[in-house]
Amino acid sequence: MKNIFSTILLASGLMLSAQVGINTESPKAKLDVNGDLNLRDKIAVLDVTDNTLSLGNNDQLLVSQGEGYPPIWKTLRIPEYEPNKFYLIFNNSFSDKIGVTFSYAEQPATTTSKAATFTKGANFSSLSGFKKINGLSQKISVFSTESKAYFQFETVVQANFAANGTTDTSIDYACGIFVDDKLINLRQSNLKASSAQFPFLTHNQIGFVTNLSKGDHTVSVACSRLASYGNSTNRNLAIGINTNNNINDFIAQSSLKVEVYEVPQVFNPIIK
Repeated sequence: MKNIFSTILLASGLMLSAQVGINTESPKAKLDVNGDLNLRDKIAVLDVTDNTLSLGNNDQLLVSQGEGYPPIWKTLRIPEYEPNKFYLIFNNSFSDKIGVTFSYAEQPATTTSKAATFTKGANFSSLSGFKKINGLSQKISVFSTESKAYFQFETVVQANFAANGTTDTSIDYACGIFVDDKLINLRQSNLKASSAQFPFLTHNQIGFVTNLSKGDHTVSVACSRLASYGNSTNRNLAIGINTNNNINDFIAQSSLKVEVYEVPQVFNPIIK
């Protein structure tokens, strides 16, 4: 009779208690187990779509949906990698409608040749007159010591030249692709006046770099006005933005596509 009474008291205590602890006097959940847990049968979670219990499928994992929501079953798919082969690990694209503009006063007075100035690995801070297109500055991550990163930059360049300008009226400009503020690719071009006012052109360039160090890196694009000819000294140059309304910021916007190929070496643990 005494044992029956003790059992009734224990059961009543469990029902009245908001939290139950096993091997702990201060449970932090409705059921708090401080120690090993050995499950011999099954785990079921609530499927909120039809209010039934779901046992999941073979090779599925329980994944949290955050506080206040029941966990759900998810299938973890890990691709099979062949050794010493490159695989596309990162692929993304970015855009910018703000662009950069240059007046004649912002044209740097260079004292060295372009060949000496524009060298691979040159630091952004050493390149006078370059402005970054802010929306294209983005972080990328590299997980292997063997990698190849490709960058494709496209934009529109416009000057507010008057109509019927001679071909001697033009502006030289250059755009560079940088990784961690180090120049990895540069293209120089020239925008000429023509019989039409406010001429513009499409600028494309592709950059490439190998074996970046493992970790996070920042890719960015910057451009500069290099030289002016004819009566262009009182004309503005715009890259990634329009100078006049014969085109708009949608047409003139810049884009950058980034692809990182790696020979997989380390697989990161799943954190979320």
